[in-house]
Amino acid sequence: MSATKVSGRVWLFGDSLNTDAMYPAFAMKMDIPEAAKHVFYEVRPRWTDEVAPGDIVVAGKNFGVGSSRPVAALMRHLGVGALVAEEFNSLFLRNAINAGLPAATVPGVTSAFDDGDVGQFDIAAGHYVNETKGTEGDFPRLPELVLEILASGGVLPRLAEQGYLPIELLGALRSGAIPTDAGGGA
Repeated sequence: MSATKVSGRVWLFGDSLNTDAMYPAFAMKMDIPEAAKHVFYEVRPRWTDEVAPGDIVVAGKNFGVGSSRPVAALMRHLGVGALVAEEFNSLFLRNAINAGLPAATVPGVTSAFDDGDVGQFDIAAGHYVNETKGTEGDFPRLPELVLEILASGGVLPRLAEQGYLPIELLGALRSGAIPTDAGGGA
């Protein structure tokens, strides 16, 4: 699937899930592969043992509230296909897109899916299908610039493609060898 078309198991989370619960403080000094083993440690222990490449995190309102911890780099390392929420904290959404992790705001999505359902999301078209329930729906599509950033693999690979960063970095940025989500500030 492309960067904007994802299909996988849905992991359902609630409202106001903060980045501290996604990326616990004790993991902050670890390298990305080790830190990634602790994603959602506080709210769903052993989640990282069960999540598979292409799986989709679906959450309620105010997803990613809190500090600007670089959760998107960890999610990418785990192979998460996309983040979908009824509402994102704006900084968290920006960090996900900058890291090349597809993220879409889908009103009512937590009512459309149950934990473990298989879902398809076409973020470019603004359409989802719940394969388990046989239902589907539409949501606002992302702006073209955001879709271009996702197609490039994140903001840093896009800048390398456009000549603003050394093109030699492009392969390393896309491979994840150089994290594209530095956690950013405001």
